[in-house]
Amino acid sequence: MPASPSTARAINDRLALRLLQQEGPLTAGQLKQLTGLSRPTVADLVERLAAAGLIDVVGESGEQRRGPNAKLYGIVADQAHLAALDVRTEGVSVVVADLLGRVLAEASVPIGGETGTGPAVEQAVALVERTAKEAGVAGLHTVAIGAPGLIDPATGELRDSGGLPAWHRRLVLALQERLPETRVHVENETNLAALAEQRDGVARDRDTFVLLWLGHGTGAAVILDGVLRRGASGGTGEIGFLPVPGTAGLPSAVDCAGGFHSLAGSAGIVRLAEEFGLDVAGDGGGAGDFGEGGRGGTGLGRGALEAADVVRRAVAVTDSATDRVSEAVAAADSVRKAVASTGSVPEGVAAREESRFLDVLADRLAVGVASVVAVLDPGCVVLGGEVGQAGGTELAARVERRVRRMSPLATEVRAGVLGGAAVLRGALLTARDRAQDALFAPRQPVDQQRRRAD
Repeated sequence: MPASPSTARAINDRLALRLLQQEGPLTAGQLKQLTGLSRPTVADLVERLAAAGLIDVVGESGEQRRGPNAKLYGIVADQAHLAALDVRTEGVSVVVADLLGRVLAEASVPIGGETGTGPAVEQAVALVERTAKEAGVAGLHTVAIGAPGLIDPATGELRDSGGLPAWHRRLVLALQERLPETRVHVENETNLAALAEQRDGVARDRDTFVLLWLGHGTGAAVILDGVLRRGASGGTGEIGFLPVPGTAGLPSAVDCAGGFHSLAGSAGIVRLAEEFGLDVAGDGGGAGDFGEGGRGGTGLGRGALEAADVVRRAVAVTDSATDRVSEAVAAADSVRKAVASTGSVPEGVAAREESRFLDVLADRLAVGVASVVAVLDPGCVVLGGEVGQAGGTELAARVERRVRRMSPLATEVRAGVLGGAAVLRGALLTARDRAQDALFAPRQPVDQQRRRAD
């Protein structure tokens, strides 16, 4: 059955708004070309959207044409303001942005483990209010929160998870109470990181992939055919509980210490580096601010900073050693003869302990990646979080080579490029999408609204 005129108008309006959001200011002629609609139809929708306060003239095109230049129309960015929160076990970060996602203000506050639930919630809520005030925003249309733990797929609420601060769940309720006119949404932080890598990061060309979070703990987010998969209880991606060889025992329902977490979490990475005699007392490389956890808490914490830093330095040293080997082999025939006669690379050109450390780390990560590949066949796995970003293409390539030997399913392994910032970026993208869905929703014609009122 064909759509009614009012439904068709709503669909056209929504399409035009999406194009203006994605492409930036456009002329009516450009909208006609991109939408395929007729000139009169485009003229009508431009008039409707302008009357609703959703778009406005923001300039003129520079096209060479007779008469006045065509008007450029753009979304009214201050039609709605958004906030995105990255909630970690030891603090909160927040950004306030306009409807186009342009950041107007941002701030963070640490919340120590000794802080009571009430004071912790008040600190976090006050941070949101203060940041909005600094941005010059009178009210927030939508707030999106990235938090550790599981999101109940039936209610959309953060589930009560053991080991996480009680103020996390209370924060969502407090924001709803303090900002009654604001739409508040909460999502698992690893899922938000995957969304950010898909929209703005390394997975822009993938509708199906898995993001493996490597932070204090481990987690995974699964996107299949463009849809985020949460599972029956919201627990899809709890890879830290995956039983794997090489651990001291098995995980339990309340403790993932015997699972994949033991091998790939920051504490395990730091211990591995110490076994190879690597210095783990680096400065963290400015990797982030707060927290502890993987899917149950992607926060960086000191341990995750150390893990990311030691991986980053190992990659740098390995790259440098590889360059030196290549230069020596190219420049000195004696090196080639020595390798041929002894079967080993001369001292001073040999691989460093950092390379062996990366090999063993890649072995560990490949166990988790291969398990995901065997079940889901995603075709692409992104190593996310600060550790994945620190390992870069070097670590990703080592993992991919191992997975290729372990699985018949072709899988590309990529290094995430957003690191710890992915959670906050994903929350902002979610807030923008939710706000635009509400503002750009099909509207009833005025005459139909009046008939309902009568």
